[in-house]
Amino acid sequence: MSSRPLEGLKILDFTHVLAGPFGTRVLGDLGADVVKVNSASRGGVNAPESPYYIMWNRNKRALSLDMSNEAGQQIALDLAVKADVVIDNFSVGVLDRWGLGYERVQETNPGVIYVQMSGMGDNGPWSDFVTYAPTIHAVCGLTHLTGVPGREDIGVGYSYNDHQSGLHGTVAVLAALVARRRTGRGQRVDMSQFEVGANFCGPALLDYLANGVAARSCANKLPYDQAAPHNVYRCAPAETESVADERWLAIACMTDEHWRNLRVAMGDPDWAQDTSLKNVEGRIANEALIDQNIAGWLADKDDYEMMDLLQKAGVPAGVVQNGADLQERDPQFELSDYLIELDDPLPVIGPTFADRLPIRFSRTPCNEYTRVRTLGEDNEAVLRDWLGSSDDEIQQATERGALN
Repeated sequence: MSSRPLEGLKILDFTHVLAGPFGTRVLGDLGADVVKVNSASRGGVNAPESPYYIMWNRNKRALSLDMSNEAGQQIALDLAVKADVVIDNFSVGVLDRWGLGYERVQETNPGVIYVQMSGMGDNGPWSDFVTYAPTIHAVCGLTHLTGVPGREDIGVGYSYNDHQSGLHGTVAVLAALVARRRTGRGQRVDMSQFEVGANFCGPALLDYLANGVAARSCANKLPYDQAAPHNVYRCAPAETESVADERWLAIACMTDEHWRNLRVAMGDPDWAQDTSLKNVEGRIANEALIDQNIAGWLADKDDYEMMDLLQKAGVPAGVVQNGADLQERDPQFELSDYLIELDDPLPVIGPTFADRLPIRFSRTPCNEYTRVRTLGEDNEAVLRDWLGSSDDEIQQATERGALN
């Protein structure tokens, strides 16, 4: 079998929580030797039994270092000298305080690519802020834009910007590798997760700069494009009356043709034949009426049957799927084996699952998935492979408290 695209690349991974670990997980899926540095003193979402840790740290090796210990810091520095990439998403200055700053590492490893993806970047009045997804979403504008009118405090509940920052971090690594191939030298890459989030507010910023209009939350409506109907509609209820079991269908008529196709699919009811609804301007003026009638039409119908009917009729429609739907009912995922059970059970936890890398390579397939490793499970292997350490040296490091 051909090797994966990044086989042989050494990545020293100091990232934590989601943004950084997601980015390095992608690099590990692509074949890089990612050494995840953790510590026994770090709990919560950084503990190996945490669902977060299990989710974002597959295809990595686990090295447990006590970074408050001088011997631990020395091992980390030795590893950084051997690394192609050093990456972290701590607040600014943490690696410098451990004696692992870019300036020190590049003295003996001029080819090192040093990616620091902090919340606010390495300069400015907010550079030392501690950030997580909800705070980044708020300050960059995403919370304001993704809420419900009158409830700007709601916002996107998912860690959207963490994932986007992880992907930006991955792209930064790949771009710096290309630059190193051309120039022979590595570089430091400073990435602001705050600016990543603001990037997705571009239309709102342009609207204010060009027109003086401050964007508002718009729920399922489109703030700048004209489309109607464009909403999510409740279908026949599930077996229980629980909110969690409600069934919904999204419909997005982006063109007049989509609307005509929807009319036909609904049986061309009398209300839909009003001439004022032929163009999008008229439909937007009558959105409430349209939404009310579509909701009534779907209220006793199965969501999957209606998605299939509308898609065949040429109407963009999709079931609002939940986790059970994705695993048990989604034919696309079933065909691609997107969700898989890993062969090697995790000690104490038991069987774990993985979502496949959603990229298919024809010559260098990336189909290898190893479970997340327990704390320090690869200490000896990493020190031998990267540093050539002997059994005695590893034992000494353990006795000095460097490994935990």
